[in-house]
Amino acid sequence: MHMKNMFPNLRILATVVVLFIVNVIYSQDYTKVDEQVKAYPSSFASIEKLAAAINKDFSRDDEKARAIFTWIALNVKYDLTAYNTLKNGAGIAYSYKNEQEKLAKEVQFRNDLATRTLKTKKGVCQHYSSLFHALCDLTDIKCLDIPGTSKTSMTHIGKLPVNSDHIWNAVKIGDSWKFIDVTWASGSVDGKTGRFVSRFNDGYFFTSPELFFLNHFPDDKRMLMIGKSAQEFADLPLYYGEYVRGGYEFTSPKTGIITTTAPIPFRIIDLPESSVVTYAFSSEGKLKLANLVRNGNATVFEVPMDSKSRGYLTIFINNKSLASYKIAG
Repeated sequence: MHMKNMFPNLRILATVVVLFIVNVIYSQDYTKVDEQVKAYPSSFASIEKLAAAINKDFSRDDEKARAIFTWIALNVKYDLTAYNTLKNGAGIAYSYKNEQEKLAKEVQFRNDLATRTLKTKKGVCQHYSSLFHALCDLTDIKCLDIPGTSKTSMTHIGKLPVNSDHIWNAVKIGDSWKFIDVTWASGSVDGKTGRFVSRFNDGYFFTSPELFFLNHFPDDKRMLMIGKSAQEFADLPLYYGEYVRGGYEFTSPKTGIITTTAPIPFRIIDLPESSVVTYAFSSEGKLKLANLVRNGNATVFEVPMDSKSRGYLTIFINNKSLASYKIAG
């Protein structure tokens, strides 16, 4: 399952530095970086010692960023107790007299949170992003904290982003800024058991702005890096973590709200030959096998509609949820 309704309504938001952001395609195999980081201890006495290990083993900024990302995602677990506490109204705040004092307190708060996260090895999204940012500071990587709205539940389909409920990072590599969500890279909450399940998802490392937009909308729209609107975000289907991890591309339907009573045409690009596609309506609660037709690099199929086709429609590939749609009317 994708992370669903996991993130607290955090109001401790870092100042978003507005920069002209250039996006370029960056292709790199980080297998060697990941293998080296997997050999690191699962605990470090301080963020400085973890940063020193990374600085010793890696020289390129992108490799350092990957090492930080991988270590955190593999070793920090999502704290559902803290999430529920924050969701129920408990929060943290601090006062300041001027902008300089505000910035100083933000840095101190972030470093304190990073140290606590490293020690406990658990947290919510701001713990993950703070630890990531603090390690970037110690490895000479420029980093931003980006607060915004996440799309993590079927009930979010059709709703405008209004309340900031998540925070992620961007790092500057060369002349380009790259998106990172180390929280979602660490795993997700199982919808059946309600427990956090660790599962490394590197689809949230250097994610393209187009893909990141599918479930992230920043408070400052300039941090989108693409010309999209809040309404376009609201109208999107719910895309799960497996969609990002697997590099899937659904080109039809584009909207997350289905208003037709006719069969719904689906089109997937470069679907592996061995893939099994199934679907289910929430009103029925049972999986049905899709009849796939290959057309060049596209795979097409239709989902028939009848009087029982209500609620939400979810598409599965190899028994993993990929995307959900809201059936209107």
